[in-house]
Amino acid sequence: MSISERIKTRLTKDRPMTSITLRIPVDVVDSMKSIAPKRGFAGYQTLLKAYLSEGLRRDEAQFMFSAQARLIEALKKHGVPQSVLDEATRELEVV
Repeated sequence: MSISERIKTRLTKDRPMTSITLRIPVDVVDSMKSIAPKRGFAGYQTLLKAYLSEGLRRDEAQFMFSAQARLIEALKKHGVPQSVLDEATRELEVV
């Protein structure tokens, strides 16, 4: 998925959702419950989602939107076939 496709997907309001179960220490949940309203969130679960989103965006910027990803996007614009890009990416992962 290209950078622009990923961003468009993230901006869609009716994305499919899934439920997960996390084991989090009670004191951490208590801290989130007290911090959530101070950060303008209705509850700690919304705050937790915000933390996940912030971390995910940071990591995506570092790993997925790296120079390599930008190069791949540029090569796509110049007509390099996806199959060639996929093969080159696999070769880079092996190194």
